[in-house]
Amino acid sequence: MVEVIDRYAVPACAAGGKPDILPLRLTGVSFEAAGHCLLDDISFELERGPLTVILGPNGAGKSLLLKICHGLLAPVRGEVDWQSTSKLLVRSRQAMVFQQPVLLRRSVAANIDYVLRLRGVAKQERRQRIEACLQLAGLAHLERRGARVLSGGERQKLALARAWAVHPEIVFLDEPTANIDPTATLFMESLIRQFSRAGTKVVLTSHDLGQARRLADEVLFLHQGRLLEQAPARQFFDGPENPLARAFIQGELPC
Repeated sequence: MVEVIDRYAVPACAAGGKPDILPLRLTGVSFEAAGHCLLDDISFELERGPLTVILGPNGAGKSLLLKICHGLLAPVRGEVDWQSTSKLLVRSRQAMVFQQPVLLRRSVAANIDYVLRLRGVAKQERRQRIEACLQLAGLAHLERRGARVLSGGERQKLALARAWAVHPEIVFLDEPTANIDPTATLFMESLIRQFSRAGTKVVLTSHDLGQARRLADEVLFLHQGRLLEQAPARQFFDGPENPLARAFIQGELPC
């Protein structure tokens, strides 16, 4: 796919001249539900730049960790700290795409327009961003179609376009290609790489080793709610230090 993102949009951090909200630091984060520990004493830091993949088997706690980073859930113990202390700024400079995206009962274009209006974007600029993001996502010909009748791959593309439209400094992607076909997956991965190269910090969860190898600059390996390793992607895939991580990339742990 031709890389066209720079003609359409830049992250808010580059465009607005406001203080960065990154890095994001988690210190001793734990989460429990119904008496079960689902995340256990997790600490790491996410800086601007590298595309981060949170990798691990199903049930490792990846989606839960992403929701805590995004602010949808609060840890029972530990701290989640952004560079900025302004809660309003932090909320406005991040976005999240879920494995099953929540779309409004409106047209494709109206789904993007809605989030831009919530962010206070002027009408003329909203129209420009909508057109740009839909063209980028290959959905321009569907702008008047109801979002709820799109295919799975089209829904994921729309969710990603909607997230990008707000020019986030960081975007969290929860298994963004888990339920779509290989062609749509490659298209989505191309979009994700473009967002990262344009300056948006991308953090995505995956249990797909192939996808992690294709996309990751750094890997956080999660297993049974514990962070076992954080390393540059090449170092991780050449030889992870943790034995469970080694077993995972050798196919000896279930995905």
